[in-house]
Amino acid sequence: MNKTVEILSDQPALVARALELILSRLKTAIEQRGKFTIALAGGSTPKPLYEAIANQNLPWDKIHVFWGDERYVPPDHPDSNELMARRAWLDRVAMPAANIHAIPTLEGNPEQSAVKYEQHLQEFFNSAPGKFPAMDVVLLGIGDDAHTASLFPHTAALKVSDRLITVGNKDAHPRITFTYPFINAARSVIFLVAGANKRPALAQIFAPVADDLTYPSRLIQPQGELWWLLDAAAGLELKP
Repeated sequence: MNKTVEILSDQPALVARALELILSRLKTAIEQRGKFTIALAGGSTPKPLYEAIANQNLPWDKIHVFWGDERYVPPDHPDSNELMARRAWLDRVAMPAANIHAIPTLEGNPEQSAVKYEQHLQEFFNSAPGKFPAMDVVLLGIGDDAHTASLFPHTAALKVSDRLITVGNKDAHPRITFTYPFINAARSVIFLVAGANKRPALAQIFAPVADDLTYPSRLIQPQGELWWLLDAAAGLELKP
């Protein structure tokens, strides 16, 4: 694992750096493999990044968009990660509908939806059951409790190591989420973290010793690159 921590002056600088990293990896992926795969994060921090990507002149037909997690709500629900990304980016560009790989949330059965999305991923990547294909980029954030994607402290999802997709749980509300081994198979994982409220979580995530089940972001140790992009407020106590 190649881990890099960068502390940027503010949120616009964080977004600009994330855009730079993504565009570089997109170019390499398309040159080497003919397509670029990215898993999106929800929350407020990546929204301006998606808006910035929408303003680029890119080969949209070669870009495939997935989601690292999703609330179990309809895609037009205000809490939907898909809806946010569509409004900020995907509906603003000429991306083929087949390149947008949304998490299914209308089955009424989260376990069934998780299986369905996993099967879709296996078909797309032509990967065998039990094998973890490599996304080009997985974008992540963290919560105040050090969760990432929908991998919450001391939940069953943290124990799932033989699947790509599982059901996460937040206050009895189900989510669909990438498992940590699937995230760790990625070529590049990029955390975007903004705000002073994230400092206590970051202190535990970066601590030499702490409990992974209490601070789930510690489980993210990808085989490829690991980037932590922090704004100055989040990274203040991590400065040398």
